[in-house]
Amino acid sequence: MLTSDFILATLADGLFAAIAGTGFAIISNPPRKALLISAFLACVGHGVRFFLTHYELIQMNLASASTLAALTIGFLAIPFAIYIKCPAEVFAFPSLLPMVPGLFAYKTVIALIKMVQSSAEADTAQYVVQFFHNGITTVLVMFGLVVGAVIPIFIFHRQSFSVTRPVIMKKRGN
Repeated sequence: MLTSDFILATLADGLFAAIAGTGFAIISNPPRKALLISAFLACVGHGVRFFLTHYELIQMNLASASTLAALTIGFLAIPFAIYIKCPAEVFAFPSLLPMVPGLFAYKTVIALIKMVQSSAEADTAQYVVQFFHNGITTVLVMFGLVVGAVIPIFIFHRQSFSVTRPVIMKKRGN
């Protein structure tokens, strides 16, 4: 059952992602309209992922939830691209960056360092398990983000590539 606390937590998660998505979008110097769209898409995408991973009736794993959130961002990016005549990638990719699993990547590297430094076999086995668990999670989430964002662009490739092409007017005969 959805409680008000859960809804507020989902909204807060999305709003923090919107701030990060705006920051990542600013780096690539897009049009101002694209900044707002990046913030909105980051908010929606991260909110979807939070909902799918934390709602007690669903509780999806992080990689699957990230893929569905990236698909959501990708499918929402296409109509926005057509509306403001800007490639969907301009605001879809910065919206995905707040979902990059940095903590898992960090834990992968830490486990690798501890594994190399460890002298006891029991500790080494524990670090190997941590290394592979966090590393595979990182790779699967990153793969899901890429696939989820690119599939809508491939499905709507005509719309994706036509938003920036000028309409060629026929020359009138002299």
